[in-house]
Amino acid sequence: MTLLVAGTLLTGCSGQATGNAPERENTSAVAPSSASSATASAGDSPSTTATPSGASSAASTVFTPDASLVPKTSKDGRRLADAVVLAPVDWGRGYAARTPAASTPGTWAVLGEDCRWEREKLPRGVLASTSRYSRLAAVGGRGAVTVTAVATVHGSALGADEQLSTTLEEVLRCPEQRPRSAERITGLMSLGTPFGAREQQYADDSVLEAGTYAENGGAGQPYRWMVARLGTVVVAVSVTGGAGNTEQELNELGSKALAKMLTRIEQRLKGK
Repeated sequence: MTLLVAGTLLTGCSGQATGNAPERENTSAVAPSSASSATASAGDSPSTTATPSGASSAASTVFTPDASLVPKTSKDGRRLADAVVLAPVDWGRGYAARTPAASTPGTWAVLGEDCRWEREKLPRGVLASTSRYSRLAAVGGRGAVTVTAVATVHGSALGADEQLSTTLEEVLRCPEQRPRSAERITGLMSLGTPFGAREQQYADDSVLEAGTYAENGGAGQPYRWMVARLGTVVVAVSVTGGAGNTEQELNELGSKALAKMLTRIEQRLKGK
């Protein structure tokens, strides 16, 4: 699978989405019927951002998994999520695990009423969710790059669809969010793109969030949260880079990472 990076203007976008499945380090998506709406939040918006966009070898149709290979139990869901989600080495040379290196099994991230992210027990309908956290140390005048990869396996495509819908709603509700106690994301905006819209031909649905990330009260850094759904599986990556890392470089890093996880889904769920 090859994803082509395409520039996407978020400024001035507006719209609504439906659904009520929580998530952050995990992902969220919009159903094909509603994902075409874009959501804008209050606050400063990045002028131009990029979202992964492109085509697979069968660009005319979205991937259809072999029904016999689609996970139906928590055990099978966990096996798929663990196989799909990226480890530090998958991001490139020099990346190392953060502390903690991965999420607690049997949990996923939920955005509370106070706009803080907390991990809670997986709800009914979610088979498994795995998050892995990595970091590239600052070197040669470039600030550190912090990344997260997430794979969430649902019991149904509808459940996975609702997760993406929630992502758009969360930005409306919480344009400022706190992933961890010392971290803050501000000026969040999001854009949902279903399969076939704006040349998106790599997933059933996708969502891009963009904003500014700051840690321990430090300087703001570009933040990207890229989400995609194939059937019952939702994958996502977050990318944040310090001074010296351009937005284009960060966008390309996130796009390649997302493409790698989507390819892994296809490899494991395609028929003989």
